[in-house]
Order: sequence, then structure tokens, then C-alpha cells
Amino acid sequence: MTATPALPDSPSPSPEPAPGLGNCANCGTPLLGEHCYACGQPVKGLVRHFSSLIGDVLDSVFEWDGRLPRTLWPLLGKPGYLSNEYLAGRRIRYVSPFRLFFFLAVLTFFVGKLTVSFGEGGGVNFGGDNAIETALTVADVEQARDAALAELAATTAAIEAGTAAAGTAAEGPGQAGADVARRASEAALRSGEAAIRAQADSRIRRLREAQAAGQPPPPPNVARLRFDDGDWDAEKNPIAVTWLPGFANDWLNQQVGRVQKNIPRVQEDPDLFKDAMLGAVPSTLFVLLPVFALMLKVLYVFKRRLYMEHLIVALHSHAFLCLAVLLLFVLSALDHWLAPDGGWRGVVFKLLEAALWIWMPLYLLLMQKRVYRQGWPMTLLKYAVLGWCYVVLLSFGAAFTAIVGLVGM
Repeated sequence: MTATPALPDSPSPSPEPAPGLGNCANCGTPLLGEHCYACGQPVKGLVRHFSSLIGDVLDSVFEWDGRLPRTLWPLLGKPGYLSNEYLAGRRIRYVSPFRLFFFLAVLTFFVGKLTVSFGEGGGVNFGGDNAIETALTVADVEQARDAALAELAATTAAIEAGTAAAGTAAEGPGQAGADVARRASEAALRSGEAAIRAQADSRIRRLREAQAAGQPPPPPNVARLRFDDGDWDAEKNPIAVTWLPGFANDWLNQQVGRVQKNIPRVQEDPDLFKDAMLGAVPSTLFVLLPVFALMLKVLYVFKRRLYMEHLIVALHSHAFLCLAVLLLFVLSALDHWLAPDGGWRGVVFKLLEAALWIWMPLYLLLMQKRVYRQGWPMTLLKYAVLGWCYVVLLSFGAAFTAIVGLVGM
């Protein structure tokens, strides 16, 4: 028998061009959609209405095509929902975790720059009591010293009264805690008194030296950074880390010099420091995110989840915190705007702010429980360990942010 040769496949019909689209301007192929299937060129270019371009930017950068509104409410009010949806494969209806965190982090601390202010005469004080440092006579220094000591004593007395009341209401460990707090406040009072008296004595000595020399009163002391029990000086007392090479120590001393020069600017306008810190916070959070995900990986190592799954949880949890802080900034601004004198509006805003502060740790606990699905005892234990470790990590991050803020001003 001879095999019958197979008939050749009939050629597939050419796709019909979509009505109204015409041909690709680049290669002439009939267009079937928003992109040419032959060369890949998009139909839409830059030569079109500006409003259309704005829509494309919002869509491509922030995915503002209905997904952002659908994402924000679950992010704020449904702990763990977004992470579970994403890990289950239902991703297209929500903003991607990285874009969500990036958008909220940038927006939150931009709004913080606009709404948070240390105010006139407040803020960061590197040089002690300004009234003492700006006094022009010995009598003025003594008056400022006595006022500062009286204010410190009143504050300490209020703290002691509060701890005493708490200790009276408690027994056993509560009373012991009140005693510890009382001794701590007494030590703080003695330390504060010593610092105020030392500052006043230094100012009086400088005033008397200037008077004896027939010179005008000296300017206030500029705060100095101290290393190895002495004021930092690029030549006389620089930073010298023995295990670092010379160029690294030179770089460190250059940064310290920039901080030293920026301190007077911060004393004059504390909002400069605030703006610098808030500008550096998003970068710090980006650095801490993978570390937080690694901590989750270690705590849930027996769950056999991929590192990227923990990173998704970290992105959503940090995005929630950014959203909560953004709402706190907005509520605080509305409080100052709509209720400057308090009243019932002020009470409402304060209650909303308190509810947000309570909701933040509760949300993270519920999120951890719903995503990893362990019993409450193990969840609470791991939540406490994770929280303590991350607070320590955040403390280092905050210190680093403050240093970066002072250097980058």
C-alpha cells in the first residue's frame, strides 16, 4: 500500500484590520489594536491632547484606572486582605505592592513637609537654654537660670505626682514600677539642674571676661559635637576609626563638618531640619523593607514560603503605615484649621487621631494572623519578637535619617 500524501494545510486567512485604525505608521501593517503586532509600535504617540498624556502618566506610574480606589480601602480597613489576594493570584484588580508603597511613601512625607512645623521659637535645640545663652548681663543670666530651674522642678513634680498616683492605685509590681519611675525622675532632675547651672556658670564667666577686657558681650555659644570627651575639630580632634582607611576617615570628618556648620541654621529655623528628615524617611524605609521581609522569613521559616511572598507582606504593611501617617497629617492639619480653639470639632479630630494610633498596631497583628494562619499564641509571640526587633531597627534608621538630614541640608 502506498501512503496517501498529506494535503498541505490551507493558509490561514490574514487578520482583518480593526475598523478606524488603518495601517501602522512605521511598517504599514494593518492595525488590530493599540499596538502593531508586527513591529510593536504603539498607535498613540506624544502628539495628542495634553489631558490624554496626563491620563497615561497616572495609569502607567500610579495605575490610576480604577485600581487605586479599589486598593486603598482594603489597605486601610481589611488587614491581610490585599496580601492574600495577591498571593492567591488575583492581582490585576489592585495596584501592585511596590507601586502602592512608593506612591504612598512619597505622598505621605511630602504632605508632612507641608503640614508639620516646629513653629517659631520651638523645635530642635542643640545649644541648651537660649535665654541663658542670649543674656547680656550677669543678672539676666541668673534670672534665666532660676526660671529654667523652676520650670524643670515643676515638670519633674508633675511627673512624680502622676507616678505616685499610679503607684497608689497599684500593688506589688505596680508599686515597684512607680518607685523606679520616681527614682528615675529624681536622677533626671539632678542631671538637668547640673546642666543648667553649668551652662549659666559658663555664660557668666564669658560675660565677666569680656567686661574685664572692655569688649562687648560675647555671642551665644554654638553647640559643638563631641568625640572622645572633647569637642570635634577637623585638625585637633577628628574622628579616627582605626580599622577604616584614611580616605574613609577623611570622608567621615567632612560629613561631621557639614553637620557642625548646619547646626546654627537649625537653631535659627528648625523647620529646615524637619524638612530634611522627612525628605530622607522614604529612602530609609526602602532600605528597611527587605530587612523586614528577611525577619519574616526567619520567623516563618517552617512555612516554606518564598522570600518574595514575605516581601509582598512587608510592602503592604509599610504601605498601610504610610497611609495611616498620611491620615494623621491630614487630621492634624484639619484640627489646626477648623478647630484652632478646641471645641467639639477638636474633640472629634483628637478621637480620630487616637483611633488611628490604636488601629496601627492592631492592624499589623491581625494582618500577621490572617496571612500566616497560625494560632494566637504563636502569632502573639512572633508579633512581639518582630515588633521589638523592628523597633530597634527603626531606632537606628531614625538616627541615620537624622544624620542624613543634617548632612544634606
